[in-house]
Amino acid sequence: MNKSFVTFLSFLLVCFLWTGCKEKTVKLGENTSFNVEENVSYGNDAEQKLDLYTPENRDSIKGIFVMIHGGGWRGGDKSNLTFFALSMMKKFPDYVFANMNYRLANDHSFILPNQTNDIDSALDILVKKSAEMKFKPEFILLGNSAGAHLSMLYGYNSIFDDKHRTKVKAIVNIVGPTDLNSNDFRKYSDYSFVEKHMIDSSKPTPTDITSSDIANPVFWISETSPPTISYYGNRDQVIPLSQMKKLDSTLIRRKVKHETYEFNGGHLDWDKTPNDQFLIDKIDAFIKQLEKK
Repeated sequence: MNKSFVTFLSFLLVCFLWTGCKEKTVKLGENTSFNVEENVSYGNDAEQKLDLYTPENRDSIKGIFVMIHGGGWRGGDKSNLTFFALSMMKKFPDYVFANMNYRLANDHSFILPNQTNDIDSALDILVKKSAEMKFKPEFILLGNSAGAHLSMLYGYNSIFDDKHRTKVKAIVNIVGPTDLNSNDFRKYSDYSFVEKHMIDSSKPTPTDITSSDIANPVFWISETSPPTISYYGNRDQVIPLSQMKKLDSTLIRRKVKHETYEFNGGHLDWDKTPNDQFLIDKIDAFIKQLEKK
C-alpha cells in the first residue's frame, strides 16, 4: 500500500479515535469523499451503535459493506476495523460502509441469538437509510475472527428470525471459526466460556437440531448460501487452517461460489502489509465477478 496513503489514513484514524475531530467528511482522493456519521444507534443498548460512511456521490451506490469486529465474542470494538474500513473505502468509493459494534457476551449473557440479532437490527437501520438514498440494499458482510463467524452464521443460518438474510450479497470471512464442534477448535484458549455462553438455552430452538450445531456455520451451508471469500493465516495458533479446510469442503459440496486465500502469518497478521492490500485486491476482484451477473 502507498506509504503516503497509509500516513494519511493513520492521521484520520488518530483524528477520529483520539482527538474528538469534528470533521464529518473523509477525503480519500481527488474524487473520493465520504460523509461520516459516528455512533449511530440501531437499538436501545449502549453497545448497539455503528459508524456510517456514505459516498458524497450518491448517484452510483452499489451496496453496503457491513464490518463486524472480532474479539472472542466478548471483547473487541468497531474501532479495531476503522483503519481497514478506510483502506477499503479507497478501493470501493461507490459503496456505503457500516462499521458496527454489537452486544458482547459476558458471564450473564449469551452470544446467540443476541449477536446475530444485532446484525439484523443494524441491517434494518441500513435498509431504511438506503430507502432514503434511493438505492437497492444489498449487503456484503465482512468480519474477522468472531466477527467472521457471526457474518457466516447470519448469512448461512435459517432458524433465527432475521429479516434481511436474503439481502446478503456476499460474505468476506477473515480468520473465522467455521466448525465449533471440531477437536481443533476445542484447543481455543477461551473455549470453556464459549461452550457455556454460545447459545441461550432459554430461547426456543428446533427440537431436531442440537445447540452445538446451531452455532456452526458449516452446518447451515446450502446451495443458496451467499458467495464467500475467505482469508486464513498459515501460522494461526487461534484458528488453524483445518477450520478453513472444513469450510472449503462444505462450500464445494454445496456448490457455493467461493474463493480462499492464505497469508503468511498468525491470527492478527491479516491486516498488516502486504497481507492487507492483497486481501483488498482479492475482495475487489471477487465482488466485480458478482456484479457482472
